[in-house]
Amino acid sequence: MRSGDQLSLGEKAADKMRNGMGSWPFVFAFFAVMITWAVINGILHVGGGNGFDPYPFILLNLFLSMLAGIQAAALLIAAKRSDSVASEISLHTETTADDIKALLQTNNDLTSAVHDVVVAMKSQTDMLQEIHRHVEALSPGAGTSTPPRA
Repeated sequence: MRSGDQLSLGEKAADKMRNGMGSWPFVFAFFAVMITWAVINGILHVGGGNGFDPYPFILLNLFLSMLAGIQAAALLIAAKRSDSVASEISLHTETTADDIKALLQTNNDLTSAVHDVVVAMKSQTDMLQEIHRHVEALSPGAGTSTPPRA
């Protein structure tokens, strides 16, 4: 999966925008700015003043409309980027799963081969023990062992 320097400038910007605008700190900061604007402009209008927004909250309404237009485009960009990331993750997962399946099959084949070798060795060991018993039975003085002379 691509990351860091492999991403284009637009992809990095979309990731930052998605992570920033889709967070609780952004929501709380947005509400704080709105409330601050309303309180300050409302206080400045008390007593007949014009405040910085001469027609109460018309300028704020304009800014919110512009923000809504930009946010719509930002949401589409972020959604497109999320789809791209999900697609890359899906491809990576599929490739990894195929690799794991191949490794598991190789492991099963090797385990089977080792099992076959162990069975063959056990069979050979049994045959050697049988041959050893026959040789002992046929040799003169079987059953008595004398230590070798020095």
